[in-house]
Amino acid sequence: MNSKKAIAVIPARGGSKRLPKKNILKMLGKPMIGYTIEAALESGLFDRVVVSTDCPEISDISKSLGAEVPFMRDQNIADDITPVSAATLDALNRLDPESNEYEYICQLMANCPMRDASDIIASFKHFTAANARTQISVTRYGWLNPWWAMEMEAGKPLTPLFAEKLKERSQDLPSLFCPTGAIWWATCEVLREEKTFHTQDRRGFELSWKKAVDIDDHDDWDMAEFLMARKLDGEAR
Repeated sequence: MNSKKAIAVIPARGGSKRLPKKNILKMLGKPMIGYTIEAALESGLFDRVVVSTDCPEISDISKSLGAEVPFMRDQNIADDITPVSAATLDALNRLDPESNEYEYICQLMANCPMRDASDIIASFKHFTAANARTQISVTRYGWLNPWWAMEMEAGKPLTPLFAEKLKERSQDLPSLFCPTGAIWWATCEVLREEKTFHTQDRRGFELSWKKAVDIDDHDDWDMAEFLMARKLDGEAR
């Protein structure tokens, strides 16, 4: 679909704490990471679909599902403190040390199983049409209005974060968007320079909340599994 080469990197470390081994837990019979690998491969956009992991079990499962795992991630970038973009940049530098193989890089988080190949394709078209340097996926806040957010501490009054907005009707407030790790793009040159997708001029690509679920705990898992079951049931009809 494009003359310039693109690579997909799926970061999937083994040390998740809130939901142990979440990236390879079975969701409706398939390891969760499989939905991301499948979407990347089916998009037809990428010369390589690579999983960056420190876990041999994740590596074996990813390879069995069609992804490449050409190296194991170093432990110093496999903790829960290092930004995930560091792992993606590490993969890029390992796979293209001369900086002459790939034009675009896409980071696809394994804990975002709901987006599919069509979403990846649409996001790439949006990214290139805007001639953007970086682009992250976002989803619109829904029935929970972020403008009315409050802090609550024991024994203290509620403290609104945006006190002046409490006086405005919800329909008069501008839309706000939350980042989701589903589909992040950058030119390889910019990711190398900035070492992050969060550049000041980053663009946003909107996904519906049903496509944007990030799974971090059991409640997230239950919601994603419910949505996935409905999606697959609809496709089977």
